Amino acid sequence: MSRRAKQDRVATDNTLGADAVGTRNVSRLRAKALCDQLGAEMERQRPDTSSNAIELYIRTYYSLLRSSGEIRVRSLEEAHLYGESSLHLGARETVPDLSAFGYAAARLPPSMPSIERVILGQSPEAFESFGFEVDAWPRVRSPGRRRRMKDDGAGTLALFIASASDIDDVVPILAAYQIEWNKLHARLSAHPWSTSMDDSAWAETLDVPEDAVTSLSRALKRDVGSLFATIAKRPLDLRLRLLAGSFNQYQRAAERWWRGIEPVYRPSATDRPRPVYFVSSNTHALANLLGGYALAHRDDVLRSAEHDNPENIWPAIERALDDAPDDLPNLLYFCLRTHLRREKSARPAVQKWDAEGGITTVHDPGEVEVSAQVLELAKLRPEHFDPRLQMLGLDRLAGSDAVIINIDYPLGMAAYQLLSRFGQGVGEVRGVYVMGKAATLNGRVGDVMLSKVVHDEHSKNSYLYRNAFSTDDIGPYLKHGSVLDNQKALTVRSAFLQNRSYMGVFYREGYTVLEMEAGPYLSAVFELVDPRQHPRDEIVSLAERTPFETGIIHYASDTPYSRRQELLSKSLGYFGMDATYACATAIVRRILASEIAR
Repeated sequence: MSRRAKQDRVATDNTLGADAVGTRNVSRLRAKALCDQLGAEMERQRPDTSSNAIELYIRTYYSLLRSSGEIRVRSLEEAHLYGESSLHLGARETVPDLSAFGYAAARLPPSMPSIERVILGQSPEAFESFGFEVDAWPRVRSPGRRRRMKDDGAGTLALFIASASDIDDVVPILAAYQIEWNKLHARLSAHPWSTSMDDSAWAETLDVPEDAVTSLSRALKRDVGSLFATIAKRPLDLRLRLLAGSFNQYQRAAERWWRGIEPVYRPSATDRPRPVYFVSSNTHALANLLGGYALAHRDDVLRSAEHDNPENIWPAIERALDDAPDDLPNLLYFCLRTHLRREKSARPAVQKWDAEGGITTVHDPGEVEVSAQVLELAKLRPEHFDPRLQMLGLDRLAGSDAVIINIDYPLGMAAYQLLSRFGQGVGEVRGVYVMGKAATLNGRVGDVMLSKVVHDEHSKNSYLYRNAFSTDDIGPYLKHGSVLDNQKALTVRSAFLQNRSYMGVFYREGYTVLEMEAGPYLSAVFELVDPRQHPRDEIVSLAERTPFETGIIHYASDTPYSRRQELLSKSLGYFGMDATYACATAIVRRILASEIAR
């Protein structure tokens, strides 16, 4: 255990279990003994994964990407295969793994079948300095990742990276995509086929289950016949290049991002920076709960839902209208997306409605794919709030000078960069709240997990913190899942960079939540309250360091240990609204109660 960790005071309530030993007035000697005991126990439990095949994979692609030219993705395939990723269990089999292929393809643009090389860069200036005029290239998107991408239409894809986590994410995705593409090409080259075949015939040709073909088509939202015809034409030999970059460039990206938000947070340079509650979630939950457009325009939203019936949602709406009115808000929030697609005038109407209620959205500030919302508490209209937010004293919000800055949760180390820059630009920080998806090793999809310990694979730190949330904060609003508190979370570098052996080591030591942002966020929280940069490979207690609340909530979107769940069947859809809005409700209620109390 490090000297710093030994000198930390005992973490209260949630981290060191002060309730179990008495009151907060326990003697400093007893407190230090408890802290030492917990630290020693965690030191014994902390796994050593330095020799893991995953670490070898990471070292392999970073060493290759140091080359000033292009490398072939095929040079990464062996390390990928022997990494035995839990998302690519069929990598070494000759039978195509359609789940892994679909997972990778859904995180790449639809034009990927025509791409021959991928260029990674940190900014438009970086691309231009190497001769790639990306500003003139059309922008492309993927359904499974928010990432800025440009396609020149001639076989080159420019992919913007906001942090090192983007490299850890993209490289294994490209390797998995190419491995499975070439397995599919080999099968299709050896057997007769026709683009008019149904899923059953494709399954027989490829020697895969029929539901795997159906799931692939559903995940990619396209006809698999045309995709397989393209794959049959040629094997794939992608080339990859990382343009010269630096940590400083990541900081510059964060600076551009904050400059896009600052004029809304602080319209005039002479304005005093206002107190802020920082929330990392999504761009719909807080706006729906506090803005109330869907509730106020219920009939319009329901007409669109009845016409399009997304995910066969209409029977559930009818039941809610007849017998379960408490279920209706989440249904309306889910169907609002359909309404916005159907009615061209709806989107500007929602933006105008939100703006009048103190909610301003900044889309992709500074060309960083992390949108933000600034919510001015004094301008919110309590009469439009979701019923779950009703509490005494809401009228007092009119006298508040605080704002909520809510961002669309970033990927991995981008969380550290953005929260660090946020802290430099705002006034008093009154709370940091994070809501995100995670894999659970002991729960089910739709469960909510509350951790009090986070081991971060980026910094190798184990963070102890007092989670602002408890089961009682979320349980009353969660209908379909369970709330699992007192968990331990592991922040991984990438969804692909984990295997059963790797996860098993942590699982045996009580780590049950696998996610990608909590560790970087806590590293940034450390730097918000400490004069030093966050340490490395230490046990860090944040419980008594922070003058503001820190709350982290994860809802389960993945069960990697489950044998019953297929990789492409993990879209939460409407079912995910239950956990999302239970978590968001707990966060907003915490902020409102705190501000009312002031």
